Amino acid sequence: MKDTEVIAEELVFRPLPHVVIEANVNPQEFATAQSAAAADYLAYWEDAAHELEWFRKWDQVLDASQAPAYRWFPGAQCNIVHNALDRHIATANKNKLALIWEGEAGDSKKFTYYELYREVNRLANAMRSLGIGKGDRVVLYLPLIPQTMIAMLACAKIGAIHCTVFAGFSAKILRRRITELRAKLVITADGFYRNGHLISLKTIVDEALMGDCDCVETVVVVNRANLDVDMSEARDMCYDALVRQEHSEAATEIVSADDPLFILHTSGTTGEPKGVIHGHAGYMVCLHRSLDWIFDIKPTDIFWCTGDAAWITGHSYVVYGPLIAGTTTVMYEGHPLYPQADRMWDIVARYGITILYTVPTVIRMLMRYGTQYPRMHDLSTLRLLGSVGESLSRDVWLWFYKNIGHSQCPLLDTWWQTETGTCMITPFPVSVLKPGAVHRPMPGVSIALTDSQGKSLPAGEAGHLVITRPWPSMLLGLYGKEELYQHTYWPLGIDMYWAGDIARRDEDGLVWIHGRSDDIMNIAGHRIANQEVENAFLTHKAVAEVAVIGVADKIKGEVAKAFVILQPDFAVLDDRNEVIRMLKNHVRKELGPVAVVRSIEFVNTLPKTRSGKIARRVLKASETGTDIDISLITED
Repeated sequence: MKDTEVIAEELVFRPLPHVVIEANVNPQEFATAQSAAAADYLAYWEDAAHELEWFRKWDQVLDASQAPAYRWFPGAQCNIVHNALDRHIATANKNKLALIWEGEAGDSKKFTYYELYREVNRLANAMRSLGIGKGDRVVLYLPLIPQTMIAMLACAKIGAIHCTVFAGFSAKILRRRITELRAKLVITADGFYRNGHLISLKTIVDEALMGDCDCVETVVVVNRANLDVDMSEARDMCYDALVRQEHSEAATEIVSADDPLFILHTSGTTGEPKGVIHGHAGYMVCLHRSLDWIFDIKPTDIFWCTGDAAWITGHSYVVYGPLIAGTTTVMYEGHPLYPQADRMWDIVARYGITILYTVPTVIRMLMRYGTQYPRMHDLSTLRLLGSVGESLSRDVWLWFYKNIGHSQCPLLDTWWQTETGTCMITPFPVSVLKPGAVHRPMPGVSIALTDSQGKSLPAGEAGHLVITRPWPSMLLGLYGKEELYQHTYWPLGIDMYWAGDIARRDEDGLVWIHGRSDDIMNIAGHRIANQEVENAFLTHKAVAEVAVIGVADKIKGEVAKAFVILQPDFAVLDDRNEVIRMLKNHVRKELGPVAVVRSIEFVNTLPKTRSGKIARRVLKASETGTDIDISLITED
């Protein structure tokens, strides 16, 4: 019993005294806000909205008359760029660093808020001269370069709607996005650098626009890599030449609260990607609150979210969120292991990064190289760590917390989605942390764990995660697919948003994510999440990365098959059968006999989506001989 108590105590981490003292929201304030929001969540979000600037205030906080097409702050007039850029120019933030950018080759650029403001205005004026205006769709096919941020902000400033497409997606996918949105303008680059390779982008755009793709009037090309690319005289324009003569002041378009800001397609791991629509008002309100309360932004912070701007993480926590908060955001073009496995830690040390927000895939990748690389660099400026994309397994959490944060930095394992816009379930810097738990909903967010009919389940029992109240940064809908919006997200009724994840609450009320509801195996009548089995594998020192799928079994209906990347010390062992036996026994010990692992296959890589999530469906399709579209899978 004593050992159990010690183990349990070691896996609970209380906030350090100085963190509590210096936090923007202390435990008492958080508890008060949680109670107040539970009693009147509309008043809570209205209070958050008052912290931003508006051209016209709202007539009411929430219009639920067309639910589930909820509309926040109807009657309000605003523009997210006014809060992200314009308002800072009249404050001390004017000459503060807004963006630090580093290319994979080591080149770098820095922009103050005033410099970024002027660059955005030049492009906004140029876009207006091209006939782009409010409501027009603009496709951005760009790598992580400053012009990506500038283009997103310029679109928003003039009321246009941007749709970012991940650099490296195929011409087929790019064409699909362009034609679906009837985009008038595409902004791209000649090429970019990734993992030591020079990758061409303009050639992919040219291929995508071949034939009857007639909606695009102009293609603007950023000269990133000095590539010699074909330029259509009638259609293509050089970015630098386009903006060079433009004025550095531009009017910010006044938009309505629910006017679309961007359309972002989900990664498509469960089928055809859907165009998720987010608007200006509610999105910026939640973003500002999350940067202030969750990430505890201070005037001296340097904020690095490693997400790509093509995904919601990059939209929210590389571009819009940090700028609304008036902090300095960092953008890195390249691969985290190039030219060697200390690149991330080198960036942290050189720029004095204080907040690092990344994904489990990157952490696991860096874990494989041990602690020698982080020990090469001074990481003492870090004060806060965060993770997003999937919940951290306990061993990955502990490695990140101890070796990167040196047990001094709160580690915020956050849960949210493309559709939610911003963080929904998360610890705060002052929270008591349990490795593997994503903690509790933030104030103003209400959740339940239910069975498939919507009946609430008791603590300890895994169920479907649903959000039981609307929230400001929620998606406005799916582009051109109103029926699919209702069918996908509201199958249990207009007061239950279906997140598609399986989770449970523990005895302390903390939430643990088990995985997607469509990633559940049924082994001899027992439902077990693929991610739960993966987490068991990851607690063994031999395993670097793992993916688990369910395969048919005549007796049990379904059993688990694991695809394992071994740690280097184990990868050289000759007796693979002994390693297999050892791992099977380990998983059985961790999860009990219900977790039947029939086979283990050792691999060098795992298929992943461009957002870094393991694409189990690719492994499943390979196992069953099913043909699927793998164009959304990374080649890294």
